[in-house]
Amino acid sequence: MFDKILIANRGEIACRIIRTCRRMAIRTVAVYSEADAEAQHVHQADEAYLIGGPRPVDSYLKGDVIIEVAKKSGAQAIHPGYGFLSENEDFARAVEAAGMAFIGPTPEAIEKMGLKDQAKKIMQAAGVPVVPGYHGDSQDPTFLHQQAESIGYPVLVKAVAGGGGKGMRLVEQSGEFAAQLEAAQREARNAFGDDRVLIERFVKGPHHIEFQVFGDTHGNYAHLYERECSIQRRHQKILEETPSPYLDEAMRTKMGDAAVAAAEAIGYRGAGTIEFIAGEDREFFFMEMNTRLQVEHPITEMITGEDLVEWQLRVAAGEPLPLLQDEIVTGGHAIEVRICAEDPQNQFLPEIGRLERFVHPDGDDDDIRLDTGVVEGDEISIYYDPMIAKLIVWGEDRSAAIRRMRQALTETAVIGCKTNLGFLQRLLHHPAYVQGDTATSFIGEYSQDLLPARTPLSGDVLDLAATRILVDEADELSAATTEPNSPWNSLAGWRVNAPPSRIFAIKPGVGGRDGEEIRHRLNPMHLAPRQDATVIRSGDALQIILPDRRYDLHYVDPHHYEAPEAAAEGRLTALMPGRVVKLFVQAGDAVKKGQPLLIMEAMKMEHTIASPKDGVIERVAYAVNDMVQADALLFAFAE
Repeated sequence: MFDKILIANRGEIACRIIRTCRRMAIRTVAVYSEADAEAQHVHQADEAYLIGGPRPVDSYLKGDVIIEVAKKSGAQAIHPGYGFLSENEDFARAVEAAGMAFIGPTPEAIEKMGLKDQAKKIMQAAGVPVVPGYHGDSQDPTFLHQQAESIGYPVLVKAVAGGGGKGMRLVEQSGEFAAQLEAAQREARNAFGDDRVLIERFVKGPHHIEFQVFGDTHGNYAHLYERECSIQRRHQKILEETPSPYLDEAMRTKMGDAAVAAAEAIGYRGAGTIEFIAGEDREFFFMEMNTRLQVEHPITEMITGEDLVEWQLRVAAGEPLPLLQDEIVTGGHAIEVRICAEDPQNQFLPEIGRLERFVHPDGDDDDIRLDTGVVEGDEISIYYDPMIAKLIVWGEDRSAAIRRMRQALTETAVIGCKTNLGFLQRLLHHPAYVQGDTATSFIGEYSQDLLPARTPLSGDVLDLAATRILVDEADELSAATTEPNSPWNSLAGWRVNAPPSRIFAIKPGVGGRDGEEIRHRLNPMHLAPRQDATVIRSGDALQIILPDRRYDLHYVDPHHYEAPEAAAEGRLTALMPGRVVKLFVQAGDAVKKGQPLLIMEAMKMEHTIASPKDGVIERVAYAVNDMVQADALLFAFAE
């Protein structure tokens, strides 16, 4: 077994690998960018080395620099984590050429599965079913359009070198094809340096089901069962569970056998994931193979009791698989949710900010686990994925796991940026999900329930916020005075011949961004009936957590002055930080409401910014490749 390894990744991923290495008495070497100098993986590793600027291309994607650090530190192997260089065959070859072990598949296996068109040909030859479509070499737009017409709409345009939903576009009718093809190619070029695409039939009523597979250097192959990963937004997973409520035992056996056949077909080594799509007719097809460990691997660990990172280390060190297929047993049900800095009410666009408060279950319970690379006080920046943490639970069955996840979410809070925590609570309480509906279309189908229009805050919620402010004021006063019981120090609102009361000014949303100021009168002596709730506060920010929902609020402190905001009429500002990828208009152009004005890239995804009204562009504030901060002026409209 190795004595020291380098982890060529960051954040939650690196922290997860470090945890297993500590248990196995393996020393770890971290690498970090300038933006990550105080990151948790840097503090947790035994050694850490700066490798470049904050952008991944200037640091975590510089394979040659990482290999030099590994040699300098005396590491015997490199673990690429998942993401960045984990599926880069050139990096894997360079690691082995430098005399170190690559804790992952062979470069040849990565190469075979790295291009979706080639992978599908290999799977067809191995007898694994694949989705009908065009997987050839021609990239002529007219020819690809013709292929889409012959396949029949809807179709998916997918980057050949893609993954994580990047470079993927759904085309529902012929007139959309050219624009969606261009968008997919541009996003693929920016993300992977390869703009080639393939065209596939869109499977109706789809379920996204993946099987965890392993192979070793002794000819052994096995799967550790499936994960249901169908509930997604922006083609990216947000909730995963195992076993899949969609599969019966016969289908599970067939898919497991196909997954192992796929691994055997390429002589696979280490951890990998075979991703299938299953339609409403219960036919299933191979989509792709991820030649790495997946973000959602903890739920597999929860039901099997196995540490998959340990399996990776042992296989890379030349040992056989710890267990063969008939020795792998599972029990119970596990669910994982991804807690992300994003605004579900605004198309799940990423958010940034400082984690002023980060409250979560302590993880001491074997049935609850939190995987994260941040702590309270850390920043969520524009440079990396907006995921804050993964919350994982285990239950004796699916119902028990759902109940446990609901409880764990009520014990979790983030103040400092918008998150999807409230959305996750609504999802876990939705009757359709509870009854086993996990189709890929889930969020779209139930969007009115999951993403309800903002409604006026109830008096009970405002009472909870005001009560927390009163309690905090009383605590502060008690600490600051030697006479807390003096009538001159009372905060109860007492007055002559009138009921005691206080008026509080509250604004909804993080930073009060989601509505007008509400003036709420609280009578401390006559509060509404008792209700169970958690109220987290940081400065003027409050979060009210109820069993099935939560509210972000902002207390307008009467003693705090802020200059009035500039009028926003005639201005279009950035909803998020990012980089300008493409401009569609220039000063003087007349535009219509809903017309695309520019495309921004933020946190590895492209976002189209549309005109909020009819008008004439007076000023364009940024050029292509410029970096934009949140709330910065993008366009000014003529009066």
